[in-house]
Amino acid sequence: MFSIIGILIVFGAVIGGFLMEKGPIAVLIQPSELVIIGGAAIGTMLAANPMYVLKKIVASLSGVISGSKFSKQSYLDSLRMMFHLFNKARKEGLTAIESDIEEPEKSQLFAKFPAFLKNHHARDFVCDTMRMAITGGASSFDVDQMMDLDMEVHHKGATLPASALTSMADALPGLGIVAAVLGVVVTMGSLGGPPEEIGHKVAAALVGTFLGILLCYGMIGPLASNLSKLIEDEHGYYHVLRVVMLAFIKGMSPTLAVEMGRRAVPEHVRPNFQEVEKACRQKDEPTPAVAA
Repeated sequence: MFSIIGILIVFGAVIGGFLMEKGPIAVLIQPSELVIIGGAAIGTMLAANPMYVLKKIVASLSGVISGSKFSKQSYLDSLRMMFHLFNKARKEGLTAIESDIEEPEKSQLFAKFPAFLKNHHARDFVCDTMRMAITGGASSFDVDQMMDLDMEVHHKGATLPASALTSMADALPGLGIVAAVLGVVVTMGSLGGPPEEIGHKVAAALVGTFLGILLCYGMIGPLASNLSKLIEDEHGYYHVLRVVMLAFIKGMSPTLAVEMGRRAVPEHVRPNFQEVEKACRQKDEPTPAVAA
């Protein structure tokens, strides 16, 4: 939501300042320039990216509007879930959580955390990792290597939409120059006409450059930057899960493993020790189906 507000402020400030200078707003309304720049930008996006990346871009933009889903509450819920999972494994043995790991959709333990179940990659990340711990054939170092590889592959795929939008933003000023050059070409054909007509065509050509730069630095560029930060938030969440699981696999108690994970939570959403302890000790009640 703040991204949309920021973009509206950018456009409002630019247009408002132009009106304060007694600029005629009608001059900025040049549909042909917008068609050239916008159409060419969309065309370059389609030409540069396969279909699966385009689908990710559409899905990612909805995330930009809604904001980061990794809040303090989501971290509390995740740490609480991991505590109960590890506590069950410690009391009843690792084989006791085998059914939870193999079929998380049917697990009574995971059913209390619907947001986690909806996050398919996080769910698979935890279940696949704990499955390796249960089999007993992999050392903690091997498991850590597998988690690192999984996170690297996922992070690389998650950054593709942001990279595509950044490339599009970088192309917009150049496409604005293309629109301006075409406007100059049209203007050159009217050199024998009235000065007012020539001035109007020159102004229309310059609007092309204006639109290209404004869309680059005032809209697409900031959206790509915001998306990159959301991707880093997601990567930080998986890092916390990795720290918690690795600590438990190395032999730490559920309490210490969760505390290790809490220390890895980014500072702006990190719960304090008392909040985590209270969440872990409270009765097993289903958590709301919000962000995992």
